[in-house]
Amino acid sequence: MTPSEAPALTDRPPAAERAARKRPGIWRFATATLITGGTLAVSGWLVFLSPVLGVKEIRVEGVLGLAPEQIEQAAALPLDTPMATVDVEAVRQRVAAVTEVESARVERVWPGTVIIKIRERTALASVPMNGKSAVVDRFGVVLDIVAVAPPKLPVVRLPHLDPQDPAVRAALTVLGVLPDHLLRKVHEVQAKTADSVTLLLSDGRTVVFGGPERAADKTRILLGLLNQRAETFDVSSPEVVTVR
Repeated sequence: MTPSEAPALTDRPPAAERAARKRPGIWRFATATLITGGTLAVSGWLVFLSPVLGVKEIRVEGVLGLAPEQIEQAAALPLDTPMATVDVEAVRQRVAAVTEVESARVERVWPGTVIIKIRERTALASVPMNGKSAVVDRFGVVLDIVAVAPPKLPVVRLPHLDPQDPAVRAALTVLGVLPDHLLRKVHEVQAKTADSVTLLLSDGRTVVFGGPERAADKTRILLGLLNQRAETFDVSSPEVVTVR
């Protein structure tokens, strides 16, 4: 065999040597994968299962008559509950179910604080009911039943107390838009229908208010008339006001 016929020599290493060279890269990849997986597992445990990133403080804001402890108890949110698993909507609904709470909002503030902001219902009027008085808010929610009507609250006389009744809603809506200094002068409210709200003032004068529509205009006009010496003010139609 001549030199030209001899098989070409190559620098390529044998297969076993090539496989040995590949192993360190494979091991490095496997090690990196294990480390990454372990890191993710630990992170997941810390966030979703561990108390390390759990609820450390429940802060209640907006309470007036209620005690913060009442809201915390209603929230039913144990300390150390993982922050990531706190169902803020479920907590909000539990707090909003408290009779004295008009509205509630829940926020998570990392790393470990849950803030519960509430707005309490405010007593607006008293409604005679079965020989007693029901203290209600602007939505007709009964806050208390008392033997004697609170003297500082206007009395709303209605055939029945049903927050969905148009007459009830109209009477409470009108009271709700009156400025405080005028509201304090209202002794009694009568409403047989939604458009027949009548205010009896503590000085004996009468205001025919009508329905709650354009309540702001009616109130503004009424305030400008109260200094007149009259017994009845009819502002049910803001365009045609009657004083007699």
